Amino acid sequence: MNNKRVADLFCGAGGMSLGFEKAGFDIVAAYDNWEKALDVYNKNFTHPAYYEDLSNFSKVQDLIDMDLDMIVGGPPCQDFSTAGKRTETPARADLTVKFAEIVTSVSPRYFVMENVARVETSKAFNIAKTILENHGYGLTSVVLDASKTGVPQKRKRFFMFGEMDGPNDGLLPYFEKNLSPESMTLRDYFGDSLGLDYYYRHPRNYNRRGVYSIDEPSPTVRGVNRPVPKGYKGHPADACLLDEKIRPLTSIERSYIQTFPEGFFSNDIPKTHLEQMIGNAVPVNLARYVALCIEEYLSKDEAEREIGQLSFFNHN
Repeated sequence: MNNKRVADLFCGAGGMSLGFEKAGFDIVAAYDNWEKALDVYNKNFTHPAYYEDLSNFSKVQDLIDMDLDMIVGGPPCQDFSTAGKRTETPARADLTVKFAEIVTSVSPRYFVMENVARVETSKAFNIAKTILENHGYGLTSVVLDASKTGVPQKRKRFFMFGEMDGPNDGLLPYFEKNLSPESMTLRDYFGDSLGLDYYYRHPRNYNRRGVYSIDEPSPTVRGVNRPVPKGYKGHPADACLLDEKIRPLTSIERSYIQTFPEGFFSNDIPKTHLEQMIGNAVPVNLARYVALCIEEYLSKDEAEREIGQLSFFNHN
């Protein structure tokens, strides 16, 4: 155990927290303003998760008093997502800036911010980045493919690691060298336990396929999960011909693709909320991968870090 004390902002149901916890970090508190997600969180962790409007966060002194080593979090990012509108609404976008303001007010030695892959194109992100840089954080930014980090899902997510008075890109060699050379498939992760070889995942439009094989990574788990509609006639790229045996994955199966453990979610949660919690979550194993890279980086002294960076870049 490395005993690094961590708070999770915008914690949702707890994917980031669980991943960092599995890597040995000590999560001491979490915050969100979605009560149903907090109910799930508090059933699965021994530390508290608090209801808090992070757009108007007033508990900075509480975080300072916790003597934190790190703040992690994924400010809501729907307005930057390729899944939805590409225009930024100020109230939503400001949460990214607010995350940076909270971090700089508390001044932990380290922070991690998670977001969608294209967040770097957002004005709010670049405002936040400037705030963090001006406060003295050295920054490492990376987009990771979850399927290369122990998650059976093609899901790309952005992470920014900050270290007070640290180097820029100092963590990059660790993020890169620990990636799996191959994407993880559903069969790699589940074996035959799903009891199927093909399944339906509703496409955004019928120009895209809807039938997938478990011998490939899952596409990104979204916050919606629909049955096969009568209007779907199949697609040339489908993994097999559509028939009555093809079904969508259940909500709980989709939580397993997000690498949550069995029993983390229950079926008594209203389906709409359950799907949104699962779709919004950071995959647990992806968060664990990030945390383990950080732990490896922090376990090196300054000379070893320099040698590691030189050997990595010379090799490439």
